[in-house]
Amino acid sequence: MRLTVGVTGHRDLAPGETERLRVEVRKFFEALRERFPRLPLELLTPLAEGADTLVTEVAFEMGIPFTAILPMPEDEYLEDFESDAARARFGQLLDSSERVISLPVRHGADLSDPEARSWQYAQLGVFVSNHCQILLALWDGKDIDSLGGTAQVVRYHLTAVMPGFENQLPDASLLADNENDLAFHIVTRRDQADGGLPEGLQIGRDRWLTSHFSLPEDEEFPAQYGLMLDRLAEFDQDCRRFSKQITAEGDRLLKRPPDAPVPSGAEVVDRIYSAADWLAIRFQKRVNAGLFAIYTIAVVMGLVFIVYSETDGPDWQLASFLALFFAGVALHLISNSREWHRKYLDCRALAEALRVQFYWNVSGVVDPHSPAFAYDTFLHRQDVELGWIRHVMRTASALRQRGLEPHPAWLPWAIEQWIGNKHSGDGQLGYYARTSVRNELRHRRTTRLGSICLWSGIALAFVLLIWGGRMNDDQRDLTMVLMGTLPLIAGVREAMSNKKSEKELIRQYRFMERILSNARAHLNETSDPAFQRRVLKALGEAALEEGAEWILMQRERPIEHGGL
Repeated sequence: MRLTVGVTGHRDLAPGETERLRVEVRKFFEALRERFPRLPLELLTPLAEGADTLVTEVAFEMGIPFTAILPMPEDEYLEDFESDAARARFGQLLDSSERVISLPVRHGADLSDPEARSWQYAQLGVFVSNHCQILLALWDGKDIDSLGGTAQVVRYHLTAVMPGFENQLPDASLLADNENDLAFHIVTRRDQADGGLPEGLQIGRDRWLTSHFSLPEDEEFPAQYGLMLDRLAEFDQDCRRFSKQITAEGDRLLKRPPDAPVPSGAEVVDRIYSAADWLAIRFQKRVNAGLFAIYTIAVVMGLVFIVYSETDGPDWQLASFLALFFAGVALHLISNSREWHRKYLDCRALAEALRVQFYWNVSGVVDPHSPAFAYDTFLHRQDVELGWIRHVMRTASALRQRGLEPHPAWLPWAIEQWIGNKHSGDGQLGYYARTSVRNELRHRRTTRLGSICLWSGIALAFVLLIWGGRMNDDQRDLTMVLMGTLPLIAGVREAMSNKKSEKELIRQYRFMERILSNARAHLNETSDPAFQRRVLKALGEAALEEGAEWILMQRERPIEHGGL
């Protein structure tokens, strides 16, 4: 993972500003490196004359890799450069870029038309904004309604609205908190007759901008966004730490692919999915082991306490009780400090979202001509901390080549791999059907065990009441211990079931099984690719919505110390 910075700015920077701007841009990059040492930086740059070139040159000098985003074919783009020197510098930087992404020209557009060219630049601004974590704007601060201009790109980044450009977010996202609205404004003048600054802006008074939070002008980095990017760095660190195990053991989506070119970006999504899925399983095992250990300790503590109180036992029993208590507290502190529960939930949510992203990409559900980020409704109602999940998805989305339809062979492959068949046990349909039955059987067994323990304890109470006078001391003590321990086991089992959300998980699995069954039924009745993609789109949206609700519910039930 990388911390991706996008750049937007004026072409006509005031000549006397150049050196100062280079210093400010360098300071900006250095501050990010200092704040996020575990996240390598990268730059998304259109390489336009002026601000883009200046920022790219500084990044290149600092060893920061950059991706060139071209709004139109290179020969057409070069017509907007005013000098041979600028065109030559563009070529040099293009050759030094890590990769080049060429955005498609709108169907039927005549690039000799200024309005058509402006639309291409608007598309460029939307792409850069949607695929970076921070937008760096070298801007005079004037709110000018020039389609695709710097002011509109900044406004889009902050509000998700760009008047005159139709490829925007769904309406629901306009009212949601936006974790992708962080911009850094370096104030600059333009080489124009009216090159002054608006009231309130001063040269050297650079500032963070966001529509989500109110930020002090002197804040080095907004704390709310810092936490989000720290989560991104943690995920990257875990991926690197366990890279060998992930490579050897991780599940993959790109299995037995059709004999067709792999859609661009699919391999990256597949690789990130494999890491997220493997990490989710690892942290889930830690959570379950921690829960089992904590509740086992609770049962043993209860048993020790009952034995001690009923038999007036030796002091070592009381010491054992205290030792068990502190062992449980230590385990609780370890699990909390290592954040097993949060990491499990986050990685599982990311893996399931990447599954949708992968199959949408290869099947052609996502519009291959759109510069937008297609998953902005996922987690858009949750807190900004979870934004790191969508930022991982943005990284993969940026590598999807725009303007190219996937080979037709990928659509039936995606249907079989994603949905599969209930009877053969293939795909997600087979998985949810199989797992739902297994979980329901396990839940019934544990519920039955809890009931047996509870009613056995009550039965022993009746035994003690009726025949207690005929028992000797040892028999009575044993009956009292069992009478207290069996209901304790039942209560602990119920608490553990509640903590693991077993009932909710069964409900979720049954819901997804129904959704997948309905999708399978629709797909069995049609051979129309357009309708098949419509079904896959609906399936993905349902899966993303269910995933968002699941992570919100599960986050409210962190691993606790079990009442120790």
